[in-house]
Parts: sequence; structure tokens; C-alpha cells
Amino acid sequence: MVELEWDGALAVITIDRPEARNAIAPETMEQLDKALDGAEGAGALVLKGAGDRAFVSGGDLKQLAAIRTEEDAAAMAWRMRSVCDRIADFPAPTIAVLNGHALGGGAEFAVAADIRLAADDIKIGFNQVTLAIMPAWGGAERLTALVGYSKALLLAGTGTILQAAEAEHVGLVDRVLPRESFDEAWRTIARQLATRPAGEVKRVMRGVSTAEAVTAFARLWVADEHWAAADKAMNRGK
Repeated sequence: MVELEWDGALAVITIDRPEARNAIAPETMEQLDKALDGAEGAGALVLKGAGDRAFVSGGDLKQLAAIRTEEDAAAMAWRMRSVCDRIADFPAPTIAVLNGHALGGGAEFAVAADIRLAADDIKIGFNQVTLAIMPAWGGAERLTALVGYSKALLLAGTGTILQAAEAEHVGLVDRVLPRESFDEAWRTIARQLATRPAGEVKRVMRGVSTAEAVTAFARLWVADEHWAAADKAMNRGK
């Protein structure tokens, strides 16, 4: 089951499949697409798994074992790649909340997001090589963009599983948060990112032209939210 929750302008998509450690099955892909449809217009989008053991443990091997031809394997890979591409292209900031382990396809799902926040006791790894396969949901390219070619080759080529602190050190995770305050901490950060300017910042950082950046700035400058914040800041300085 995939659930969509709204917290003000923040949309939260949760994969809730405890019987499979939140692994992704073909039906999950369809449900993720529908949840992304429902999240349109959000100020920020969170992706997480239910519970505290698994973010996403990968693909659901029991269900995906029915795929036996190259054509069907390619179709499945393209299907989930399209979901990850939608996350990567989402107009507002996207945050993967690693409440538990992110392994194989779960790591690919995580790197589709703009930002990764991790509890301090999780593990993450592109360990598809242990099944004699490779990342095919866009994870190889996105891992390379995050950590560089040589580190990406080392991680995916050996299937190394990283502790949260190690993942933060190499740039695979952006922030590690204490488990005891994790739920409160990630939600605080996500709510901050759900404010209107954050979406404009994302557009600029993804490479819009200088003219587009200035136009976005000017649009924010004349908005009521800017002047309310500016007045508050100026009053604090008196």
C-alpha cells in the first residue's frame, strides 16, 4: 500500500508494506504514480517507508521473480525508472526520509529525491551486484552525480553497504539525525522546504537562465509573504 498524507503544503508519500519490508512490487509502482498525481501542487514532497526498519528494501523479489524474459525485465525497469524520473523532476523540493535501511532498488528510490535525511542507525547500499544484476531505475547515473564516478563504481561494483555516517561522509546522505528525535527533526526540515521560496530556489539551482532567476526573485519580492517576513525582521532590529 502507498499512502499520501498532507501536512499543510507538505505532501508525504509512504510505502507501507511491512510483510515485504516496504519492497517495491509492480502494484507499488502503479500506486506511487497515483500518489505523485495526488501530490501535485505541494510545496515539498517527502518519500518514506512505514515503520523504523526499512525505508525500501529493494524490489519485491518474490513478485518480480515472475519476470523471465529480457523484454519483460526491460519493461519493468523502464516502468520504475519513469516513477523515479517523476520524483527527480518534481517541481518542488523532494526529500527521501530514510527511516530504515535503503538497499538495492531502495537506494535508487532514495537518490531520485533532491535531499536524503537519514536516521543514525540506518544502512544504505547499491548491492544489486549480489544478485548478479545492476541498478536500472536511474540509480547508477544519480549515484555518480552525487559521489563521483570512482566512488560510484566502487560502491555499486562491490555492493558495499554503508552506515549512515559513512554515507553522509561520501555525500550519499545529506544529513544524519538522531533516531530518538528523527520523526520530529525530518518533519521540521521538510516543512521549512515546503515554503514557497524553496520551490523557486530549486528551479534556479537546476540551471534556469539568469533572466529566469531574476524574474523568479522579483515575483517573490513583491509577494505578501516576503513583506510580512521583511517587516517582522525589521521590527526585530528596532
